[in-house]
Amino acid sequence: MKARQFAVIGIGRFGASVAAKLYEMGYDVLAIDTSESRIDGIVDRVTHAVVADSTSETALKSLGISNFDVVIVAIGQDIQASILTTLVLKEMGVKQIVTKALTEQHGKVLQKIGADRIVFPERDMGIRVANNLAATNVLDFIELSPDFSIVEFIATAEMVGKSLNELDLRAKFGVNVLAIRTSDKNINVSPGASDKIQAGDLLIMVGENTSLQKMGES
Repeated sequence: MKARQFAVIGIGRFGASVAAKLYEMGYDVLAIDTSESRIDGIVDRVTHAVVADSTSETALKSLGISNFDVVIVAIGQDIQASILTTLVLKEMGVKQIVTKALTEQHGKVLQKIGADRIVFPERDMGIRVANNLAATNVLDFIELSPDFSIVEFIATAEMVGKSLNELDLRAKFGVNVLAIRTSDKNINVSPGASDKIQAGDLLIMVGENTSLQKMGES
């Protein structure tokens, strides 16, 4: 089966990080930027790197951009270039367009012109950091929607030795335990009510943000 191909447009901190990680994972990655210095900085960490104007349909056609499975528009502060690039990609029939947005208004415009997925790196990272700082037992926090999230929660001393049935987290906090990762890295997917929590266990839970916050503060 042919490996998926990715193109990343805009090689700032976010774009460079995404491009290099995808390449590290074994995918073909094309990096595009208008800055020669940025392209020089990424050339050894992607499959191909080129200097090009992404708002030009002619330039993108010459790169065969419509053949890529996913195109990530990671342009930084130039909102106009971000919107124009997304629009050109949509008109060219790119299979999947993922675009970085700077503001909610920027995101709404991108959605209207056809971006398949919109990401808010600064906002999302800020939410994760805030939640991690607010609840000392929360190791990681992933927002699924404005109302629901998944968290990695380090078992407290009060939990150790008790079963999920005894803890009754669903009734007390309205959260569900999806999996338990033990201190030796074994993962118990869909744990049963009789499964007991051990010291060092990591609980992967899903629930409403307000419920998860209450649990983190308890």
